Amino acid sequence: MPRFHRFALALAVTTSLVAAGPALAKAKAADPAPIADLVKAVDIPYEAFTLNNGLRVIVHEDRKAPVVAVSVWYRVGSKHEPKGKTGFAHLFEHLMFNGSENAPGDFFEPLQQVGATDSNGTTSVDRTNYFETVPTGALDRALFLESDRMGHLLGAVTQEKLDNQRGVVQNEKRQGDNNPYGLLRYEIFENLFPKGHPYHHSTIGSMADLNSASLDDVKKWFTDNYGPNNAVLVLAGDVDVATAKAKVEEWFGDIPRGPEITAPQTTVPTLPAPLAKEVKDLIPTPRIYRMWAIPGLNDAEAVPLQMATAVLGGLSSSRLDNAMVRTDPVAVSVAAFAQPFEDAGILIIQADVKPGTDVAAVGKKLDEEIAKFLATGPTADELQRAAASYLGGTISGLESVGGFGGKAVTLAEGALYSNDPGYYKVELDRMAQSTPEQVAAVARKWMSRPAFSLTYTPGERTEGGENRGGAVTAGKITEAVAPDRYWNAALGDVGPDTGVGAATSIADRSQLPAVADLTALDFPAIERTKLKNGVEVIFARRTTVPTVNVAVSFDAGYAADPHSALGTQSLMLSLMDEGTTNLNSIAFAEAKERLGAQIDATANADETVFSLFALKPNLGASLSLLADYIRNPAFDAKELERVRAQQLNRLKAELNNPNAIASRLMAPMLYGAEHPYGIPPSGLGDAKAVEAATRDQLAAFHGAWIRPDNARVFVVGDTTLAEVKKQLDATLGQWKAPKTAKPVKNFDIAIPAPKPRIVLFDRPKSPQSVILAGKVLDAKGGDQLEVLRSANDIFGGNFLSRFNTNLRETKGWSYGVRSRISGETDRLSWVAVAPVQADRTGDSIKELQKDLKGFLADKGVTKEELERTINGSVRELPGSFETSADVLAGLRQIVKFGRPDNYYETLPATYEAMTTAEIDAAARKALSTDDLVYVVVGDAAVVKPQLDGLGLTVETATPIN
Repeated sequence: MPRFHRFALALAVTTSLVAAGPALAKAKAADPAPIADLVKAVDIPYEAFTLNNGLRVIVHEDRKAPVVAVSVWYRVGSKHEPKGKTGFAHLFEHLMFNGSENAPGDFFEPLQQVGATDSNGTTSVDRTNYFETVPTGALDRALFLESDRMGHLLGAVTQEKLDNQRGVVQNEKRQGDNNPYGLLRYEIFENLFPKGHPYHHSTIGSMADLNSASLDDVKKWFTDNYGPNNAVLVLAGDVDVATAKAKVEEWFGDIPRGPEITAPQTTVPTLPAPLAKEVKDLIPTPRIYRMWAIPGLNDAEAVPLQMATAVLGGLSSSRLDNAMVRTDPVAVSVAAFAQPFEDAGILIIQADVKPGTDVAAVGKKLDEEIAKFLATGPTADELQRAAASYLGGTISGLESVGGFGGKAVTLAEGALYSNDPGYYKVELDRMAQSTPEQVAAVARKWMSRPAFSLTYTPGERTEGGENRGGAVTAGKITEAVAPDRYWNAALGDVGPDTGVGAATSIADRSQLPAVADLTALDFPAIERTKLKNGVEVIFARRTTVPTVNVAVSFDAGYAADPHSALGTQSLMLSLMDEGTTNLNSIAFAEAKERLGAQIDATANADETVFSLFALKPNLGASLSLLADYIRNPAFDAKELERVRAQQLNRLKAELNNPNAIASRLMAPMLYGAEHPYGIPPSGLGDAKAVEAATRDQLAAFHGAWIRPDNARVFVVGDTTLAEVKKQLDATLGQWKAPKTAKPVKNFDIAIPAPKPRIVLFDRPKSPQSVILAGKVLDAKGGDQLEVLRSANDIFGGNFLSRFNTNLRETKGWSYGVRSRISGETDRLSWVAVAPVQADRTGDSIKELQKDLKGFLADKGVTKEELERTINGSVRELPGSFETSADVLAGLRQIVKFGRPDNYYETLPATYEAMTTAEIDAAARKALSTDDLVYVVVGDAAVVKPQLDGLGLTVETATPIN
């Protein structure tokens, strides 16, 4: 569940896919649940205790699934890094996954053996965290691993590991820098926060500082920052506090306290005068930014600022959207968000200029709209819509116990940053009590100060990222220092806290703890019915939270696009967002927001899906919005020109993204340009077709493919099949199919014989190359593929795979590589994806060929790989269906591939029956090295000499239009 300070950011980056009901009067008549009631529904009960060594432990009991989220948060982030050591916190996060004294192998190995899900770690300006969700019977193993790297790490940190992970982190930096807007992170922090401020430098750090990190440096970093008294441990899920106390005391109790941490001096800086800068990048259209530093998340004004930016540019019905994208379309997109960190934050407003429009004029209009908002402030209705939209997602998040944004995260953030695990309630109360006058006053206070105006202009970069992210120079900070809100164990316990006595035992670390009895997956019962018009409804009940998820799936997808008009479906879906025959674009967005509903349309190769997330009290009205959205799109010709410009901009952005370029080139190479799958996989199509599309063409496509006899409805959530059938019959059940025959996609088109070669796309000055290697398999999505997919997992499908272990963990040439088997209905493909440092492009292809040849010859699956794959695949199943969204996806897969309703419950037997010989045979039958085709996107001047010696024909790709 995200905390409130993530709200505006999430809204800002979400596309405006919204829906409305058959009539505005009907939507208004269905009174939405009051905001105060929704706030009360957000509750994460917890108990807490503190060990004598200062480790603070928070326990949340949730018995809905046999899993426990383990989340360890250390108060050390990039703001704690001194001059010359930028990037250390993040570098050490990587080292913490490379084994400890009593678990010397890769940290992910024993976790995969027990079926852990959501296992990862992250570093931010304020903290570093590590997390995994494990089956209840594997909790001791997870606690052993986390405690061993907290208290028994240094003996396992070697120069070899440091050198390897330094290379991995530097490739992570190159990978981020290589993307459009990849240098933006440096611009924000370097300009909003002065030299000497803890937030001045990027978390990734500079290459020079990373290169200078010595073994003694990183060991001292650990002893200075990773003591138990500088950490919070959260256990959330199938565990009670008595069990947690005993286990945490056993595994963590004997770890000695570390040094007391001194908080860095911080301020909320104000620019002395307006600052303007222009930079160039490979982007589709100019982008204008206005930025300010703002208070941190504990400040009472942080939430009103987020409410202000939601109204200004976060909601799809925002002031900036309405003024600059809808009414006077001078921008193709706008956004505004406030992101508070612990001690300060950033407020960013941006606008992507409509091609052909004067940049200065758009900048002037953006400033005028900001000024209007500051003068008038938000309305009460706008604040209600912002609150309802946020609370819908928040309540949905209560289903997840861990991961990147579950309940464990919420409790840990509150404890670490605010000395209150329940601080989310403070934020929600502030949100619910925000008034137009208060929000306006706070917005004026902070946004009337001098702004940093950044303009991104299309063109070749003149700046690089190599030495960015550093430049920490000690300097006097003259503004008043923010109050020290750092949690300290000496302050005592907070909330329903109870103490624990001195450590009385030392854990046995001679071997990994055994895994206790594990609970098998109990997939929810699947119920079926049909609506009045014959549309099939597939249903599963989940009552954990008062929400309902709906997906209306049509047998269409990007493969249904006419090859003479690629991009038709994406354009149609975008135009559907702009109103129905009953509601115009703005009213359409507002109706969805009032109900706290999320409605969007997506497509993949095979399906077009209209999805609804609804709060249970608002389900009826939300289904009316969904039905009107699907059945009655206005296809307003005036709106078409606007969404056309937006799609052309997205398409142009795709043609600047190295990963997207590689994918666009690969698909027709594998399938042939005439095959339904031989098209750009994003579905954005090509510019000429998008420019030529007409309103009638889009309406005709909708009429042909979006029809009730081509649909299925999937529902998961807190309702009953009888109740939801009644509601669906009143909306979608009255929809009659046209008399024309349903269209059919033609998969009989011959797939060309593979022509092994390398196609090189020149992207000058790229610090990384993106390599794709692939082939079409003699298999379809509905085949029995568990054995082949297990073979792919072992070779390249997950973190511990051979391919990733080689290029990332051994060579340090990449941040991560993978291979994948696609998931379409018809012929599948196998593709290896490797973003690698530019000077190792040719070597990386050699390593791929060597690894794959060995895997398919005399270096087949080992006993250890078989055990890991079977154990992980079986044991992760209960955690894989923790949320309603997970179950909904499972239902769709069962139906799409014609599997039995108990498919997931039969998987353990399938996995446990696998043998090394069977997996080897499946891999050798399906995969090979001599028929692969390659795409490389990189700097040809650096890369081509490396490719010429590989024994493959090297072709130069023509620019993509």
